[in-house]
Amino acid sequence: MAGTLSRKISWARQRLTSLTLLALAGLALIIACGGASQPGDSAAATAVPVVSTSSPSATKGPSPAADTIASNPQSPSARAAAPFLQDTPTATPPKRGRVVIPEGEFPLVDISLHSVSLSDILFDTFGGSPRFLPLDRAKEDRILAFRDAIVPILHPEYGAAGTLSWMKDDSLVMGYVSGEEAYAYPINVLNMHEIVNDVINGVPVLITYCPLCFSGVVYHRDLDGTLLTFGNTSALYQSDLVMYDHQTGSYWFQVAGEAVVGELTGSRLNLLPSSTMAWGEWKRLYPQTQLLTGIEGSPTMFNSRRYSRGFGGDYQGRINDEQFIFPVDEKKLDPRLPAGEIVLTVEVGGEVTAFPLDIIGDGVVNHQVGAEPVAVFIRAGGVAVGAFPRVVDDKILTFDYRQDRQVFADRETSSEWDAAGRDTGGPMSGVELTRLNTRRSFWFSIAIALPGVDVYTP
Repeated sequence: MAGTLSRKISWARQRLTSLTLLALAGLALIIACGGASQPGDSAAATAVPVVSTSSPSATKGPSPAADTIASNPQSPSARAAAPFLQDTPTATPPKRGRVVIPEGEFPLVDISLHSVSLSDILFDTFGGSPRFLPLDRAKEDRILAFRDAIVPILHPEYGAAGTLSWMKDDSLVMGYVSGEEAYAYPINVLNMHEIVNDVINGVPVLITYCPLCFSGVVYHRDLDGTLLTFGNTSALYQSDLVMYDHQTGSYWFQVAGEAVVGELTGSRLNLLPSSTMAWGEWKRLYPQTQLLTGIEGSPTMFNSRRYSRGFGGDYQGRINDEQFIFPVDEKKLDPRLPAGEIVLTVEVGGEVTAFPLDIIGDGVVNHQVGAEPVAVFIRAGGVAVGAFPRVVDDKILTFDYRQDRQVFADRETSSEWDAAGRDTGGPMSGVELTRLNTRRSFWFSIAIALPGVDVYTP
């Protein structure tokens, strides 16, 4: 393939090739990211490739059985080609704007510009042969066929908390709060679609999730005045999702929010606050939450049984043993934490600190990121998490966790606070702390995305 792929393609062709690939993938493998069984149904184990950190070849290993997703990440035995999503316009809910997708043709990526090795960008062939295909060996027709095989959500629809009948209190959601509005994105849905483009309260947001590194991150889609929209390359870099933007075709490393191939190489998206927690906890904090339930033209699409299935087995344990689904460069790993430790990064003024949630356990961390005093609230084994500034009315607060009442309290005023940073009783009643920018993922992907990042040690 030539150094610059300048030929453009139509949106219709992308959709057609994606659907064709989906049909082939469905015949070639068992889709682990969304079978038809209900959570209580029995499911047979499927084989998954175990890929070492030093060899490009994959060897077969046993797969955990599928089960309902719980508070810890569970095993994606393969990334799934998701259901084909039509783009039929419907009414837009209040406080949300319509995502504008460029008309006509999308550019292909310019591979002459890149900050990582093209051989490290690996297309998932969804059970085909070879198991994965490096970008530097991929022909144009295959790049086009892989585009959006895992179909992104371009025009989401939301409903009330009870809309998805398969949701349980221990189902995981990614949460995003904008003003007085709260939005929940079921992990079971994100397992199959990975990307949601939206406009909430005037903010163009990008909800992203990669099942292979349990990485949930929300970004602002405005890049230096240019509004970007995103699709899925169906490729991975260091076992993490690679997105592409419709405006330039550039490839983006999801956990870092950084363009690594194409015209925008070196650019980074701005991070936004988000949380990953159990659905029951999110509903308790935000009883009026909006829940992602479908797409335009099919507003309850995600109530389908295929979305009720999560992943089974000890996937986190496999990652701790560095048995990655796709190749990861062992030289990029950081031994300060186990590869599968779930960490929350807190970003303030360009400074970033990673907090190991499993190691910390339930409680609160009073710390400083850069020059900013911060508090990290952790509950339910790291499932309910928030990061907030500790300065209120020029006073630095110090927080404790009261296990008996399952609330947080500051020592200075004895006010009580919930996991959303809201004072629920005491002299500061009515005060709500501002959420800080965060991302949550396995340690291995954070260490690769943010090499040398500060790590909080209890």
